[in-house]
Amino acid sequence: MSTVTSAVYDGPFAPILLTFVDDALVRLDVAHDGLEVARAAIAHRLGVVPDADPEPAREAMTQLDEYFAGRRRSFEIPLDWRLIDGFARAALQATRRIPYGEVASYGEVAIMAGSPGAARAVGTACAHTPFSIVVPVHRVVRADGSIGEYGGHPEVKHFLLDLENGVADRLRAPA
Repeated sequence: MSTVTSAVYDGPFAPILLTFVDDALVRLDVAHDGLEVARAAIAHRLGVVPDADPEPAREAMTQLDEYFAGRRRSFEIPLDWRLIDGFARAALQATRRIPYGEVASYGEVAIMAGSPGAARAVGTACAHTPFSIVVPVHRVVRADGSIGEYGGHPEVKHFLLDLENGVADRLRAPA
């Protein structure tokens, strides 16, 4: 039987609820509407109330600290994909190939995911990702280069893109 646990990370823009099934992240929820709403949503989706246990989340929290400090460019956290499948899963996996500090359009991600005409479906997958931040859906933008709504919180997408662009610019600058 699987163990379902959760822990809270103090994010720079809102608390982040990390939920694990055994040792794999099943959901990272930026809790804009509060932790209780996030906890209720994950309990409903998984059919179980996660136990509060920070141990499975320790490595993820360390990696989030490193990312927000500009020292991590990708995440190495085991992911449990049970909450997403089909094309949405393919689209989210494709976003993982967008390099740090760069962006791709929804249409470009659709091509990367093997369905060139599925830009809107990519948007839906990004809007419903269970792995915000860790799977970099913030790197997906509209065809005209505008960033979109990012789950009703475009300021978070701006924050993440600005963070990555600032780090990438420093890395590219001549010494």
